[in-house]
Amino acid sequence: MERHLDEELGRLNTNLLKMATLAEEAIHKSIEALTKGNIDLAKNVIKDDKRIDEMEILIEEEIIDLLALFQPMAGDLRFITTGMHINADLEKIADLTVNISQRVIDLENQPLLKQLEDIPKLADQAKIMVRNAIDAFINRKEELAKEVILSDNKSNELRTRIIKELIFDYMVKDGSTAPRAVPLLLIARDLERICDHASSIAEDVIYMVDAIMIKHHRDRL
Repeated sequence: MERHLDEELGRLNTNLLKMATLAEEAIHKSIEALTKGNIDLAKNVIKDDKRIDEMEILIEEEIIDLLALFQPMAGDLRFITTGMHINADLEKIADLTVNISQRVIDLENQPLLKQLEDIPKLADQAKIMVRNAIDAFINRKEELAKEVILSDNKSNELRTRIIKELIFDYMVKDGSTAPRAVPLLLIARDLERICDHASSIAEDVIYMVDAIMIKHHRDRL
């Protein structure tokens, strides 16, 4: 029975890693669609979200079976419940890439308002945070999880800089820029939310490893 539980936990681990890879690819493709004006790529991100939704359901069913069949305790239980939370966060991350891709489609046939600099930086930050949060989960790296949480300040700063520039350097000076500026504002917001979900994953990792709840109590870091 114990060996069978270990096998099922390994399968859950593998599927969560696959889910994370899909989510990370969606971030990359949605921003590439924006920077290159590739509408077909944006539509592919939206279409591929169905695959991620199906993976989320598969993982959720695996978790329910693990809880029902094995009644795990202590570390195994924390691993499984953390996996449940991570599964939900990854699905929400994928939904946010769909939002970004829809904004790309909204900008079709319109020249970009400006050369994109900070939005790709924010996207890179989001990808790094998601990748590191999953690495911390898979390999139980508490210190890496803490780094992810602390790095969220950088994403907040980038989002704020993007918003201020778009509003005060463009929309306030020339209201006609709004149709091209607003989608970029929304993309910045969605990327920052992706970073928030990565931080949430990292918080769950710390709970899984140390049984310490720091959600809403980051001062404990």
